[in-house]
Amino acid sequence: MLYTVLDMLTIKKFKVITLGCRTNSYESQAYVDQLLGMGCCQVGEEEEADFCIVNTCTVTQGADASSRHAVRSLARAHPNAQIVVTGCLAERAPKELEGLPGVTHVIPNRHKEDLLSQIFPNEEWPEFSTRRFTEQTRAFIKVQDGCNSFCSYCILPYVRGRSRSRRLTDIIKEVQTLIAHGHKEIVLTGINVGDFDGAPETGEAPLRLVDLVRAVDRVEGLERLRISSIDPDEVDDELLLAVLEGKTTCHSMHIVLQSGSNVILKRMNRKYTREIFLDTIDKIRKKSPDFTFTTDVIVGFPGESEHDFQDSLDVMDEVRFAKVHMFPYSKRERTRAALYPHHLPSELINERKAKMLQMAERHAFALRERYIGRRLSVLFEESDNEQFLTGHTQNFLPVFIQKNEGRANDIRDVEILSNQPEGLFGRVI
Repeated sequence: MLYTVLDMLTIKKFKVITLGCRTNSYESQAYVDQLLGMGCCQVGEEEEADFCIVNTCTVTQGADASSRHAVRSLARAHPNAQIVVTGCLAERAPKELEGLPGVTHVIPNRHKEDLLSQIFPNEEWPEFSTRRFTEQTRAFIKVQDGCNSFCSYCILPYVRGRSRSRRLTDIIKEVQTLIAHGHKEIVLTGINVGDFDGAPETGEAPLRLVDLVRAVDRVEGLERLRISSIDPDEVDDELLLAVLEGKTTCHSMHIVLQSGSNVILKRMNRKYTREIFLDTIDKIRKKSPDFTFTTDVIVGFPGESEHDFQDSLDVMDEVRFAKVHMFPYSKRERTRAALYPHHLPSELINERKAKMLQMAERHAFALRERYIGRRLSVLFEESDNEQFLTGHTQNFLPVFIQKNEGRANDIRDVEILSNQPEGLFGRVI
Protein backbone atom coordinates (compact mmCIF):
# COMPACT_ATOMS: atom_id res chain seq x y z
CA MET A 1 0.00 0.00 0.00
CA LEU A 2 1.38 3.40 -1.00
CA TYR A 3 0.53 6.64 0.78
CA THR A 4 -0.14 10.07 -0.69
CA VAL A 5 1.47 13.40 0.10
CA LEU A 6 -1.39 14.16 2.52
CA ASP A 7 -0.60 10.95 4.38
CA MET A 8 3.01 12.09 4.74
CA LEU A 9 1.82 15.24 6.47
CA THR A 10 0.31 13.10 9.24
CA ILE A 11 3.64 11.32 9.92
CA LYS A 12 5.04 13.71 12.49
CA LYS A 13 6.35 11.37 15.18
CA PHE A 14 8.57 8.42 14.37
CA LYS A 15 10.68 5.71 15.97
CA VAL A 16 13.49 3.59 14.48
CA ILE A 17 14.57 0.28 16.03
CA THR A 18 17.88 -1.31 15.04
CA LEU A 19 19.03 -4.90 15.47
CA GLY A 20 22.32 -6.46 14.46
CA CYS A 21 25.45 -4.96 13.00
CA ARG A 22 27.03 -1.54 12.71
CA THR A 23 26.01 -1.40 9.05
CA ASN A 24 22.39 -1.57 10.20
CA SER A 25 23.14 1.18 12.73
CA TYR A 26 24.43 3.38 9.93
CA GLU A 27 21.39 2.73 7.74
CA SER A 28 18.97 3.37 10.61
CA GLN A 29 20.66 6.69 11.33
CA ALA A 30 20.23 7.61 7.66
CA TYR A 31 16.46 7.07 8.06
CA VAL A 32 16.48 9.22 11.19
CA ASP A 33 18.29 12.02 9.35
CA GLN A 34 15.91 11.81 6.39
CA LEU A 35 12.83 12.01 8.62
CA LEU A 36 14.26 14.83 10.73
CA GLY A 37 15.07 16.65 7.51
CA MET A 38 11.37 16.50 6.59
CA GLY A 39 10.36 18.11 9.87
CA CYS A 40 9.36 14.91 11.68
CA CYS A 41 10.10 14.33 15.37
CA GLN A 42 11.82 11.30 16.90
CA VAL A 43 9.84 10.13 19.95
CA GLY A 44 11.15 9.04 23.33
CA GLU A 45 10.37 5.89 25.28
CA GLU A 46 6.93 6.91 26.59
CA GLU A 47 5.56 8.84 23.61
CA GLU A 48 3.50 7.17 20.88
CA ALA A 49 4.74 7.28 17.28
CA ASP A 50 2.84 7.58 14.00
CA PHE A 51 5.50 5.77 11.97
CA CYS A 52 8.00 3.07 12.97
CA ILE A 53 10.90 1.39 11.15
CA VAL A 54 12.39 -1.89 12.35
CA ASN A 55 15.79 -2.65 10.82
CA THR A 56 16.14 -6.41 11.32
CA CYS A 57 18.96 -8.96 11.53
CA THR A 58 18.96 -12.62 10.52
CA VAL A 59 22.54 -13.73 11.19
CA THR A 60 21.36 -16.26 13.80
CA GLN A 61 18.11 -17.82 14.99
CA GLY A 62 18.38 -15.57 18.05
CA ALA A 63 18.56 -12.51 15.79
CA ASP A 64 15.41 -13.68 14.00
CA ALA A 65 13.61 -14.02 17.32
CA SER A 66 14.79 -10.61 18.53
CA SER A 67 13.63 -9.00 15.28
CA ARG A 68 10.15 -10.51 15.53
CA HIS A 69 9.94 -9.53 19.19
CA ALA A 70 10.83 -5.93 18.33
CA VAL A 71 8.01 -5.77 15.77
CA ARG A 72 5.44 -7.20 18.19
CA SER A 73 6.56 -4.86 20.98
CA LEU A 74 6.20 -1.83 18.71
CA ALA A 75 2.73 -2.94 17.63
CA ARG A 76 1.64 -3.08 21.28
CA ALA A 77 3.28 0.21 22.27
CA HIS A 78 2.24 2.12 19.13
CA PRO A 79 -1.12 0.63 18.09
CA ASN A 80 -1.95 3.43 15.64
CA ALA A 81 1.43 3.53 13.90
CA GLN A 82 2.45 2.31 10.48
CA ILE A 83 5.21 -0.26 11.04
CA VAL A 84 7.75 -0.73 8.27
CA VAL A 85 10.12 -3.70 8.49
CA THR A 86 13.39 -3.82 6.57
CA GLY A 87 16.84 -5.39 6.92
CA CYS A 88 18.17 -8.90 6.49
CA LEU A 89 15.20 -10.80 7.93
CA ALA A 90 12.93 -8.78 5.63
CA GLU A 91 15.07 -9.98 2.73
CA ARG A 92 15.11 -13.61 3.86
CA ALA A 93 11.56 -14.13 5.13
CA PRO A 94 9.23 -11.31 3.99
CA LYS A 95 6.03 -13.41 4.18
CA GLU A 96 6.73 -14.26 7.81
CA LEU A 97 7.00 -10.56 8.68
CA GLU A 98 3.97 -9.48 6.66
CA GLY A 99 1.82 -11.61 8.94
CA LEU A 100 2.94 -9.88 12.15
CA PRO A 101 0.51 -7.42 13.80
CA GLY A 102 0.84 -3.78 12.81
CA VAL A 103 3.15 -4.36 9.83
CA THR A 104 2.13 -2.23 6.85
CA HIS A 105 5.23 -2.62 4.66
CA VAL A 106 8.14 -5.06 4.32
CA ILE A 107 11.05 -3.57 2.39
CA PRO A 108 13.90 -5.94 1.39
CA ASN A 109 17.58 -4.95 1.58
CA ARG A 110 17.83 -4.38 -2.15
CA HIS A 111 15.39 -1.46 -1.80
CA LYS A 112 16.59 -0.33 1.62
CA GLU A 113 18.06 3.01 0.64
CA ASP A 114 14.83 3.95 -1.15
CA LEU A 115 12.57 2.85 1.70
CA LEU A 116 10.97 6.21 2.43
CA SER A 117 10.60 7.23 -1.21
CA GLN A 118 8.83 3.92 -1.92
CA ILE A 119 6.31 4.47 0.87
CA PHE A 120 5.89 8.20 0.16
CA PRO A 121 6.76 8.45 -3.56
CA ASN A 122 5.54 11.99 -4.02
CA GLU A 123 7.97 13.47 -1.53
CA GLU A 124 11.50 14.69 -2.27
CA TRP A 125 13.58 12.98 0.40
CA PRO A 126 17.01 14.11 1.60
CA GLU A 127 20.00 12.02 0.53
CA PHE A 128 20.35 8.62 2.23
CA SER A 129 23.41 9.41 4.35
CA THR A 130 24.24 10.30 7.93
CA ARG A 131 24.78 13.78 9.32
CA ARG A 132 25.01 12.92 13.02
CA PHE A 133 24.54 9.90 15.26
CA THR A 134 21.96 11.23 17.67
CA GLU A 135 22.59 8.80 20.54
CA GLN A 136 26.27 7.95 20.11
CA THR A 137 29.63 9.69 20.40
CA ARG A 138 31.34 7.68 17.68
CA ALA A 139 29.89 7.73 14.18
CA PHE A 140 29.73 4.76 11.81
CA ILE A 141 30.14 5.22 8.07
CA LYS A 142 29.11 2.45 5.70
CA VAL A 143 31.83 2.28 3.05
CA GLN A 144 30.85 -1.06 1.52
CA ASP A 145 27.94 -3.52 1.44
CA GLY A 146 27.53 -7.19 0.54
CA CYS A 147 30.03 -10.03 0.54
CA ASN A 148 31.63 -12.37 -2.00
CA SER A 149 33.17 -14.82 0.48
CA PHE A 150 30.30 -17.28 0.99
CA CYS A 151 31.55 -18.71 4.26
CA SER A 152 29.73 -21.99 4.73
CA TYR A 153 27.79 -20.84 7.82
CA CYS A 154 26.85 -17.33 6.70
CA ILE A 155 23.55 -16.14 5.25
CA LEU A 156 24.74 -12.58 4.56
CA PRO A 157 25.78 -12.99 0.89
CA TYR A 158 22.24 -14.19 0.20
CA VAL A 159 20.48 -11.34 2.02
CA ARG A 160 23.00 -8.53 1.37
CA GLY A 161 24.12 -9.47 -2.13
CA ARG A 162 27.55 -9.28 -3.73
CA SER A 163 30.18 -6.80 -2.56
CA ARG A 164 29.83 -3.23 -3.72
CA SER A 165 31.58 -0.11 -2.47
CA ARG A 166 30.83 3.57 -2.15
CA ARG A 167 32.86 6.20 -3.93
CA LEU A 168 35.68 7.74 -1.94
CA THR A 169 34.51 11.31 -2.59
CA ASP A 170 31.07 10.54 -1.11
CA ILE A 171 32.63 8.95 1.98
CA ILE A 172 34.93 11.91 2.59
CA LYS A 173 32.03 14.34 2.23
CA GLU A 174 30.07 12.37 4.83
CA VAL A 175 33.05 12.28 7.20
CA GLN A 176 33.35 16.06 6.94
CA THR A 177 29.64 16.47 7.70
CA LEU A 178 29.83 14.23 10.77
CA ILE A 179 32.88 16.12 12.08
CA ALA A 180 31.06 19.42 11.53
CA HIS A 181 28.24 18.08 13.73
CA GLY A 182 30.67 17.36 16.55
CA HIS A 183 31.73 13.75 16.09
CA LYS A 184 35.36 13.15 16.98
CA GLU A 185 35.60 9.43 16.21
CA ILE A 186 34.72 7.74 12.90
CA VAL A 187 34.35 3.98 12.42
CA LEU A 188 34.60 2.61 8.88
CA THR A 189 32.06 -0.18 8.60
CA GLY A 190 30.51 -2.54 6.08
CA ILE A 191 29.58 -6.17 5.62
CA ASN A 192 33.13 -6.99 4.49
CA VAL A 193 35.25 -3.84 4.75
CA GLY A 194 38.32 -5.60 3.35
CA ASP A 195 36.55 -5.79 -0.04
CA PHE A 196 36.44 -1.99 -0.40
CA ASP A 197 37.40 -0.93 -3.95
CA GLY A 198 36.13 2.63 -4.22
CA ALA A 199 33.38 1.78 -6.75
CA PRO A 200 35.58 2.36 -9.82
CA GLU A 201 33.89 3.41 -13.04
CA THR A 202 35.02 2.19 -16.46
CA GLY A 203 38.68 3.00 -16.95
CA GLU A 204 39.33 3.81 -13.31
CA ALA A 205 41.71 1.78 -11.18
CA PRO A 206 40.10 0.22 -8.10
CA LEU A 207 41.09 1.56 -4.71
CA ARG A 208 42.04 -0.45 -1.63
CA LEU A 209 41.11 -0.18 2.01
CA VAL A 210 44.51 1.38 2.73
CA ASP A 211 43.69 4.21 0.29
CA LEU A 212 40.45 4.86 2.15
CA VAL A 213 42.15 4.83 5.57
CA ARG A 214 44.83 7.29 4.41
CA ALA A 215 42.24 9.62 2.85
CA VAL A 216 39.97 9.71 5.91
CA ASP A 217 42.98 10.10 8.21
CA ARG A 218 43.78 13.37 6.41
CA VAL A 219 40.35 14.94 6.99
CA GLU A 220 40.72 18.10 9.09
CA GLY A 221 39.09 17.98 12.51
CA LEU A 222 39.01 14.20 12.88
CA GLU A 223 40.53 12.94 16.12
CA ARG A 224 40.02 9.16 16.00
CA LEU A 225 39.61 6.66 13.18
CA ARG A 226 38.81 2.95 13.49
CA ILE A 227 38.21 0.03 11.13
CA SER A 228 35.18 -1.91 12.34
CA SER A 229 36.12 -5.49 11.38
CA ILE A 230 38.61 -7.20 9.13
CA ASP A 231 39.96 -10.67 8.34
CA PRO A 232 43.60 -11.38 9.26
CA ASP A 233 44.67 -12.07 5.68
CA GLU A 234 43.48 -8.58 4.70
CA VAL A 235 45.88 -6.80 7.07
CA ASP A 236 48.79 -6.40 4.67
CA ASP A 237 51.96 -4.41 5.33
CA GLU A 238 50.65 -1.22 3.71
CA LEU A 239 47.43 -1.20 5.71
CA LEU A 240 49.33 -1.95 8.90
CA LEU A 241 51.72 0.94 8.23
CA ALA A 242 48.80 3.29 7.55
CA VAL A 243 47.21 2.35 10.87
CA LEU A 244 50.42 2.47 12.91
CA GLU A 245 51.65 5.77 11.47
CA GLY A 246 48.34 7.59 10.90
CA LYS A 247 47.52 10.86 12.67
CA THR A 248 44.14 9.66 13.98
CA THR A 249 44.15 5.88 13.48
CA CYS A 250 43.53 3.97 16.71
CA HIS A 251 45.85 1.19 17.87
CA SER A 252 43.05 -1.32 18.21
CA MET A 253 41.49 -3.58 15.61
CA HIS A 254 38.68 -6.12 15.38
CA ILE A 255 40.33 -9.03 13.57
CA VAL A 256 37.97 -11.95 12.98
CA LEU A 257 39.05 -15.41 14.21
CA GLN A 258 35.84 -17.56 14.14
CA SER A 259 37.85 -20.67 15.08
CA GLY A 260 41.35 -21.52 16.21
CA SER A 261 41.18 -24.90 14.43
CA ASN A 262 42.48 -25.16 10.86
CA VAL A 263 40.11 -28.09 10.30
CA ILE A 264 37.10 -25.98 11.23
CA LEU A 265 38.37 -22.90 9.38
CA LYS A 266 38.57 -24.95 6.20
CA ARG A 267 35.05 -26.32 6.72
CA MET A 268 33.88 -22.76 7.31
CA ASN A 269 35.45 -21.75 3.97
CA ARG A 270 37.53 -19.07 5.66
CA LYS A 271 40.48 -17.83 3.60
CA TYR A 272 43.17 -17.95 6.30
CA THR A 273 44.70 -20.36 8.78
CA ARG A 274 45.35 -20.27 12.50
CA GLU A 275 49.01 -19.53 11.70
CA ILE A 276 48.12 -16.55 9.49
CA PHE A 277 45.93 -15.15 12.26
CA LEU A 278 48.63 -15.48 14.93
CA ASP A 279 51.33 -14.12 12.61
CA THR A 280 49.19 -11.04 11.94
CA ILE A 281 48.70 -10.41 15.67
CA ASP A 282 52.39 -10.96 16.40
CA LYS A 283 53.50 -8.62 13.61
CA ILE A 284 51.29 -5.81 14.92
CA ARG A 285 52.26 -6.26 18.57
CA LYS A 286 55.96 -6.19 17.79
CA LYS A 287 55.49 -2.72 16.30
CA SER A 288 52.99 -1.47 18.90
CA PRO A 289 52.97 -3.36 22.23
CA ASP A 290 49.86 -1.52 23.47
CA PHE A 291 47.86 -2.46 20.37
CA THR A 292 44.72 -4.36 21.44
CA PHE A 293 42.47 -6.77 19.58
CA THR A 294 38.82 -7.78 19.65
CA THR A 295 37.42 -10.70 17.70
CA ASP A 296 34.48 -12.93 16.75
CA VAL A 297 34.40 -16.66 17.56
CA ILE A 298 31.80 -19.27 16.62
CA VAL A 299 31.31 -22.11 19.11
CA GLY A 300 29.79 -25.46 18.20
CA PHE A 301 30.28 -25.48 14.43
CA PRO A 302 29.15 -28.80 12.93
CA GLY A 303 31.78 -31.46 13.60
CA GLU A 304 33.72 -29.33 16.12
CA SER A 305 35.61 -31.80 18.29
CA GLU A 306 37.00 -31.22 21.76
CA HIS A 307 40.40 -30.81 20.12
CA ASP A 308 39.02 -28.19 17.71
CA PHE A 309 37.41 -26.31 20.59
CA GLN A 310 40.66 -26.45 22.55
CA ASP A 311 42.46 -24.97 19.53
CA SER A 312 40.19 -21.92 19.81
CA LEU A 313 40.86 -21.63 23.54
CA ASP A 314 44.60 -21.91 22.89
CA VAL A 315 44.49 -19.02 20.41
CA MET A 316 42.53 -16.94 22.90
CA ASP A 317 45.08 -17.79 25.57
CA GLU A 318 47.92 -16.66 23.32
CA VAL A 319 46.33 -13.42 22.06
CA ARG A 320 44.39 -12.33 25.19
CA PHE A 321 41.73 -10.24 23.46
CA ALA A 322 40.30 -7.06 24.93
CA LYS A 323 36.86 -8.41 24.04
CA VAL A 324 35.48 -11.55 22.38
CA HIS A 325 32.13 -11.57 20.60
CA MET A 326 31.12 -15.21 20.96
CA PHE A 327 28.35 -16.74 18.84
CA PRO A 328 26.90 -20.24 19.27
CA TYR A 329 26.65 -21.82 15.82
CA SER A 330 23.20 -21.18 14.35
CA LYS A 331 21.91 -23.23 11.42
CA ARG A 332 20.90 -21.00 8.52
CA GLU A 333 18.95 -22.52 5.63
CA ARG A 334 20.54 -22.05 2.17
CA THR A 335 24.06 -22.20 3.62
CA ARG A 336 26.39 -25.13 2.99
CA ALA A 337 27.00 -25.75 6.69
CA ALA A 338 23.28 -26.42 7.19
CA LEU A 339 23.81 -29.61 5.16
CA TYR A 340 26.91 -30.73 7.06
CA PRO A 341 26.67 -33.82 9.27
CA HIS A 342 27.46 -33.97 12.99
CA HIS A 343 25.58 -30.94 14.26
CA LEU A 344 26.31 -30.57 17.97
CA PRO A 345 23.60 -30.75 20.65
CA SER A 346 22.62 -27.42 22.18
CA GLU A 347 23.67 -28.57 25.65
CA LEU A 348 27.27 -29.12 24.50
CA ILE A 349 27.32 -25.81 22.61
CA ASN A 350 26.09 -23.95 25.69
CA GLU A 351 28.70 -25.68 27.85
CA ARG A 352 31.48 -24.61 25.50
CA LYS A 353 30.02 -21.12 25.25
CA ALA A 354 30.12 -20.67 29.03
CA LYS A 355 33.70 -21.93 29.23
CA MET A 356 34.85 -19.60 26.45
CA LEU A 357 33.12 -16.54 27.91
CA GLN A 358 34.72 -17.15 31.30
CA MET A 359 38.15 -17.35 29.68
CA ALA A 360 37.49 -14.21 27.61
CA GLU A 361 36.54 -12.24 30.73
CA ARG A 362 39.67 -13.40 32.58
CA HIS A 363 41.87 -12.39 29.66
CA ALA A 364 40.26 -8.96 29.28
CA PHE A 365 40.65 -8.30 33.01
CA ALA A 366 44.31 -9.37 32.96
CA LEU A 367 44.98 -7.18 29.91
CA ARG A 368 43.53 -4.11 31.66
CA GLU A 369 45.63 -4.76 34.80
CA ARG A 370 48.71 -3.63 32.86
CA TYR A 371 47.30 -0.10 32.64
CA ILE A 372 46.82 0.66 36.34
CA GLY A 373 48.84 3.75 37.24
CA ARG A 374 49.14 4.88 33.63
CA ARG A 375 47.82 8.04 32.01
CA LEU A 376 45.45 7.35 29.09
CA SER A 377 43.48 9.52 26.67
CA VAL A 378 39.75 8.72 26.88
CA LEU A 379 36.84 9.76 24.65
CA PHE A 380 33.74 9.88 26.84
CA GLU A 381 30.32 8.76 25.66
CA GLU A 382 26.64 9.17 26.49
CA SER A 383 25.71 7.18 29.60
CA ASP A 384 22.56 6.42 31.58
CA ASN A 385 24.65 5.72 34.68
CA GLU A 386 23.87 8.31 37.35
CA GLN A 387 27.28 8.08 39.03
CA PHE A 388 29.85 7.32 36.33
CA LEU A 389 30.70 8.60 32.87
CA THR A 390 32.01 5.93 30.52
CA GLY A 391 34.46 6.09 27.66
CA HIS A 392 37.14 4.25 25.73
CA THR A 393 40.86 4.71 25.36
CA GLN A 394 42.46 5.00 21.97
CA ASN A 395 43.17 1.26 22.12
CA PHE A 396 39.54 0.53 23.07
CA LEU A 397 39.75 -0.19 26.78
CA PRO A 398 36.62 0.78 28.77
CA VAL A 399 37.17 3.53 31.36
CA PHE A 400 34.87 4.97 34.05
CA ILE A 401 35.20 8.31 35.88
CA GLN A 402 32.94 10.20 38.28
CA LYS A 403 30.22 11.88 36.23
CA ASN A 404 31.06 15.36 37.54
CA GLU A 405 34.60 15.11 36.10
CA GLY A 406 33.62 15.33 32.44
CA ARG A 407 30.92 15.17 29.81
CA ALA A 408 30.08 13.16 26.71
CA ASN A 409 32.26 13.81 23.64
CA ASP A 410 35.16 15.16 25.72
CA ILE A 411 38.61 13.69 25.17
CA ARG A 412 40.46 13.88 28.49
CA ASP A 413 43.61 12.44 30.04
CA VAL A 414 42.76 10.03 32.83
CA GLU A 415 44.97 8.49 35.49
CA ILE A 416 43.97 4.84 35.88
CA LEU A 417 43.44 3.96 39.56
CA SER A 418 41.86 0.50 39.56
CA ASN A 419 40.54 -2.36 37.45
CA GLN A 420 37.07 -3.83 37.99
CA PRO A 421 35.04 -6.44 36.07
CA GLU A 422 33.26 -3.60 34.22
CA GLY A 423 36.48 -1.88 33.16
CA LEU A 424 39.13 0.56 34.32
CA PHE A 425 38.33 3.30 36.83
CA GLY A 426 40.26 6.56 37.08
CA ARG A 427 40.27 10.30 37.57
CA VAL A 428 40.68 13.15 35.12
CA ILE A 429 44.10 14.78 35.27
